Amino acid sequence: MADRQDSGMTDAQIWEKAEHTWAVGAQEIARLAGTIDRGTLVKCVKMIAECRGRIVTAGLGTSGAAARKIAHSLSCVERPSFYLSAGDAVHGAMGSVQPGDLAILISKGGGTRELINLLPALEKKQVPVIGVTEKPDSPLARASELVLRIAVEREADEFNMLATTSTMAVVAVFDAICIALMTYTGYTREQFGIIHPGGAVGERLLGKNN
Repeated sequence: MADRQDSGMTDAQIWEKAEHTWAVGAQEIARLAGTIDRGTLVKCVKMIAECRGRIVTAGLGTSGAAARKIAHSLSCVERPSFYLSAGDAVHGAMGSVQPGDLAILISKGGGTRELINLLPALEKKQVPVIGVTEKPDSPLARASELVLRIAVEREADEFNMLATTSTMAVVAVFDAICIALMTYTGYTREQFGIIHPGGAVGERLLGKNN
């Protein structure tokens, strides 16, 4: 393997890049209250709360990482959820999705082929889709019952290409949805203690450190 050349960056310049990344992310998170459609977010909370099946999340790349986190967070507030690999889904794993479930599909551009391939099966199974995308006129958006548009002005990298702040924004929006769900569904500390007895959080919930 060829030796990697030193870029010549100073320690101060490395730190400046870190600060820049955090500043851009903070700016984009602060913009969400003015860019997310209030009615759409409220409807999203209600759809998830009223789902009597499971919530299925899917995405590719960094959207897939966000989808995994969202599924975990929803499960933590007693909304049974799981991440579905889009690749596995079209090779039989779609059998894990059943009528009564709800799908959250995440694609920045709304045209991710692997996700679009899931739509016919979801329609036949009568599983409604919440499409999370920047593009309200995309194939994903057109096939979704609800379109949650999440857009950022820029990513943190100098090429404005690496999905950094955009992924952070998606996670932040669904963090807000989960917190709203806790109140909307009457979620209690006791419920959280049952499903999260481990670690420092479990100790706090069970009163071991009180």
